[in-house]
Amino acid sequence: MSDDEREEKELDLTSPEVVTKYKSAAEIVNKALQLVLSECKPKAKIVDLCEKGDSYIREQTGNVYKNVKRKIERGVAFPTCISVNNTVCHFSPLASDESMLEDGDVVKIDMGCHIDGFIAVVAHTHVLQSGPVTGRAADVLAACNTAAEVALRLVRPGRKNKDVTEAIQKVAAAYDCKIVEGVLSHQLKQFVIDGNKVILSVSNPDTKVDEFEFEENEVYAVDIVTSTGEGKPKLLDEKQTTIYKRAVDKNYHLKMKASRFIFSEISQKFPIMPFSARYLEEKRARLGLMECVNHDLLNPYPVLHEKPGDLVAHIKFTVLLMPNGSDRITSHPLQELQPTRTIDDPEIKAWLALGTKTKKKGGGKKKKGKKGEKAEESAEAESMDTSNGAAAQE
Repeated sequence: MSDDEREEKELDLTSPEVVTKYKSAAEIVNKALQLVLSECKPKAKIVDLCEKGDSYIREQTGNVYKNVKRKIERGVAFPTCISVNNTVCHFSPLASDESMLEDGDVVKIDMGCHIDGFIAVVAHTHVLQSGPVTGRAADVLAACNTAAEVALRLVRPGRKNKDVTEAIQKVAAAYDCKIVEGVLSHQLKQFVIDGNKVILSVSNPDTKVDEFEFEENEVYAVDIVTSTGEGKPKLLDEKQTTIYKRAVDKNYHLKMKASRFIFSEISQKFPIMPFSARYLEEKRARLGLMECVNHDLLNPYPVLHEKPGDLVAHIKFTVLLMPNGSDRITSHPLQELQPTRTIDDPEIKAWLALGTKTKKKGGGKKKKGKKGEKAEESAEAESMDTSNGAAAQE
């Protein structure tokens, strides 16, 4: 076996060390989500909440793998975003932004963490109110959660990406909601947050991806966004975009001094993972980022919106396709929902009834973490109850 082959082999889920790094990153991001969620209250400033999430991830990742010989990169894999009501995604404002949460807001938290480039991402939706969530807010959240539960059961070896795309649209329609177009679920690899294997949220003639089968030992970030509106979000204001990712395969000689300064800072601090412009020197950043984007050196993550009055829910989880079944390593329990619709469709019920563990003849090898598996099995039993389905983790 060549060194290259050995290196490749060591970097997937066949290596216990890789699994440990994914799970360590997941534990940190789950706790970061819990922390941010506990601070989501009326009049809380959104930028402060985003800062808290990122700071917690940086601090906790800084405490692991400190004493190893090889320097291990670790930290934020995707900046904390808090998108409210009809805002779909990627709202992570600059320090000067005064946006606050209000009572009744539908709050979507999205964040990611990595250890040695092994990435765990999570997104969760919470309505700022006491008591059960009712009406259309409950419908859109139940649609998102049920679609996520179905996706978890269909992202498995032998199934195809198009099976997931078709299924989640069917689930959303059952709640009279839409899956939001343009949201992609990606395979995750070491230092790659947007791998080439992609699950479309909505298939349409404009967006084509290669069809493929899921395989054992792969990792996916499954990203589900539902809307009470049309599911066709728009970019309203380019100035709201603050998250970018370095396009490593592009080169261009920048003309402006500010652009060169900012690009140099980005290349040093954020060579691979997405980052927030909040962590750059603000005046120079505004000038310099535009030239970098215009010449494809940076890929922007735009802030998209549905129409005012529409409600959007977002659930994202990281799943490891282990030999003994699918292991969802990031999630957070939902608050109680009382949707106006229930699932009667036999096909959706059949999907929800699928297990996430593989039964092997002769018992197979026992894996560590029985507690987590028991919790997952109990969550499967409750998956028809959309208010409990997300609590598959602990």
